[in-house]
Amino acid sequence: MNLSETLPNGLSFGFGFLPATFGFETMVSLAIGFAAFLTIVALGRSLLPNDPMAARIRAHARRRAQLRAAIIAPSRRAAARNAHVGLLRSLVERLKLTQSDESRSSAERLAQAGWRTRDALVVFLGLRLILPMILGVLAWIVVRTVLGAALPTVHQLLGAAAGIALGGYAPSLVLRNAIQRRQRKLQKALPDALDLLVISAEAGLSLDGALTRVAREIGVASPELADELGLTAIELGFLPNRGEALRNLMRRVDMPSVRGVVNTLMQTEKYGTPLAHSLRVLALEFRDQRMMKAEEKAGRLPATLTVPMILFILPTLFVVLIGPAIIQVVHTFRH
Repeated sequence: MNLSETLPNGLSFGFGFLPATFGFETMVSLAIGFAAFLTIVALGRSLLPNDPMAARIRAHARRRAQLRAAIIAPSRRAAARNAHVGLLRSLVERLKLTQSDESRSSAERLAQAGWRTRDALVVFLGLRLILPMILGVLAWIVVRTVLGAALPTVHQLLGAAAGIALGGYAPSLVLRNAIQRRQRKLQKALPDALDLLVISAEAGLSLDGALTRVAREIGVASPELADELGLTAIELGFLPNRGEALRNLMRRVDMPSVRGVVNTLMQTEKYGTPLAHSLRVLALEFRDQRMMKAEEKAGRLPATLTVPMILFILPTLFVVLIGPAIIQVVHTFRH
């Protein structure tokens, strides 16, 4: 590689395969041409119409296609679960258990627990049908194994009957506990959601827009209430009768406070009363009710602590106070 300086009118670089001399005028011409090219590109981009919405729509379409493909292609675990549910569904439909009034009431109770799919109803009815037989046989086997085969047949049948009764009552008990646990969570988060709904209504949002906004904001603190409000907002937008969407919310969440909210929203939709003022009054009322319940629990606390005090604290106190005197009396009588 050769490197040499040029005369005052240019520069000289020797790299073997490159030209030996670049003149000053040549370098200036190249720089001007490159600057002119950048200027033309910048002017062209500024004159072309800028449409960021199209790019955003294409990105959303690609993401929607990806999510749809992920949903359509089930995993092996989901396929196995669907196979088991299919067996239960065939059994339940053959016995026509889904056509009774009890199945409709069970579907409403499952919706109150947050299980709104048709598979949930099939699984619940199938468990109520199969679980008593399974637990009855298991109870009979356990009684014969633990207590021996010499146990009278009547006692063995009583053990099997206890297993059958437990199997018939267990699904309803689990469902009732799930409903109560969900309702406690909803009741705890409802005043805060109403405050957010008041703010959204005062900001000018419609009812379905306000419900969507509140569901998005409260999703981390209370996923259950966010689920119910989001579903109600979707039904308000799709159902022809908006009152039906609000009544569906009242059926899914069978609570007095939610019934009050639904009645207020229905009156607002029907008569055009101010939404923000009505919701503010309801939020204040619910907060007062929560404070009253807390005061009620605090008032019951002395009566609740009476039994633990009698069983655990008073015997210890008696030992500490009377124990030394008893020891001295015993020591005196010995001597």
